[in-house]
Amino acid sequence: MSKTLVQHQFGANAANYSTSAVHAKGASLGRLVELVKPGKDWTVLDIATGAGHTAAAFAPYVAKVVASDLTPQMLEEARKLAEAKGFANVETATADAEQLPFDDHSFDLVTCRIAPHHFPDVAAFVAESWRVLKRGGTFALVDNVAPDRDTAPGFSDGEYAEAAAAYNAFEKLLDPSHASALATAEWLDLMVARGFDVRHTEHAPKAMDFAAWCNNMAVGDETVARLRLMLAGASAALQAYLQSRMEDGKPTFTLVELIAVARKP
Repeated sequence: MSKTLVQHQFGANAANYSTSAVHAKGASLGRLVELVKPGKDWTVLDIATGAGHTAAAFAPYVAKVVASDLTPQMLEEARKLAEAKGFANVETATADAEQLPFDDHSFDLVTCRIAPHHFPDVAAFVAESWRVLKRGGTFALVDNVAPDRDTAPGFSDGEYAEAAAAYNAFEKLLDPSHASALATAEWLDLMVARGFDVRHTEHAPKAMDFAAWCNNMAVGDETVARLRLMLAGASAALQAYLQSRMEDGKPTFTLVELIAVARKP
């Protein structure tokens, strides 16, 4: 999956993500700050900042936040948000999550929220996060996870594998820059293998308005119709995860975010 495609997809739709309720006001945003308990003297790196919502959430509690992203249009939205909120301690930087342009041991906290499912090499992202963190630093992650025993209990390994593949295909049809949403156990294995001490994990379900979800990527009517068919034809395991339904006459489904906080010893 080309990183140029990521830049194209998010560059064209940067303004949509600036106002997206899930990204701007999702429950995991405040919860992440609550769990991390940032220090006033901390320097923070927010990777794949998008429209800058996570950077802005931490800015009032720390000395400095570097909001980094691969996409110039997203960085412009992040700059606008910081200026609108009056945060003089937020700066932006162009950065590839898998090849960060920062020195070793530079940050007290590295955050990344609702982005790694776009990364071609998640292990490289975890390794880079480790590298730029100071000893004793904190790694704070939020991302959508694939169906598994924790998020849709009661199915076989084969059914989970099928559901995970179908879920990733669903996301990729919406957004071709989607790489893969990992299962919770895969995330934990990656962090532990790199040396992180995982201090806390939890799952946060988030209701998704189908129309707003499609609007974020400005998909055409034909794609919307195909996505509706995929929802309607979901396997039992995938339906247990997505919980597709009608709310106030609008098609709605649920995604599950993993919130993980780890420490670099």
